[in-house]
Amino acid sequence: MSNDLLSMDGQLTPEQVSTLCDRVFVAQRDATAIPKLTEDFPQMTLGDGYAVQLELLRRHLAAGQRQVGWKAGLTSKAKMDQMGVRVPSVGWLLADMFRPEASVIRTDDLVHPRVECEVAFVTKADLRGANVSREEVLAATDFVVPAVEIIDSRFTGFKFDLQSVVADNSSSARYVTGGRAALVSDVDIANLGVVIEQNGHPVAMGSSSAVAGHPADAVALVVKVLDSLGLSLPAGSFVMSGGITEAIAVKPGDHIAARFQALGHVAMHFS
Repeated sequence: MSNDLLSMDGQLTPEQVSTLCDRVFVAQRDATAIPKLTEDFPQMTLGDGYAVQLELLRRHLAAGQRQVGWKAGLTSKAKMDQMGVRVPSVGWLLADMFRPEASVIRTDDLVHPRVECEVAFVTKADLRGANVSREEVLAATDFVVPAVEIIDSRFTGFKFDLQSVVADNSSSARYVTGGRAALVSDVDIANLGVVIEQNGHPVAMGSSSAVAGHPADAVALVVKVLDSLGLSLPAGSFVMSGGITEAIAVKPGDHIAARFQALGHVAMHFS
């Protein structure tokens, strides 16, 4: 794929997309690791990965679940360079993925649980198109909140390629919000300091500037990806803008607290 163009052309048949959707669905439901999808389908493209992801979403919606928004992955320059892309991956978020602040979160229904701290946006206006600006994102934002995403790749050994991880809903699994909501005019979201503590010890720290240079730019990139899929970002969406630090592996017994400058903290325990 070109560094500058986002191609959603596919090579798989609808039957093959359905087959891969079945694999990912069962892996997520049963918390079992599977080989990356390109091992059996080496012709699989990024567009095919999104076809699998969207088919998975359709199945959940048909079963009565509710979508609340989208998440961004690969938003740091280092990860983009590693994968040879200039846009993030995206994944959908369902209401039942949410866990309240201070929750006890199970790990027995996850494969490779890891936590990332992120700035989450809640929108008050629709965003659409391939050229949405940072300013348009900020104007369409109702408020921001601190959040932690629990990611969980379902691929053996946490080894995957871009096509496979996109099909696996960009490793999305759970998310937690806490701290305090803020207007974008009241905080410098371009340069928020964050620290992740694991069992009382700092294990990662960073600045929100690591997220595509500015978290609002990451949201603009999400809108670009959605546009390439024929979708838009509706008002009232919850959008996680991408990990500020590296993802931290967690295990039963771990207590995690993500501390955000100006936005408070988000804490949870894993069992």
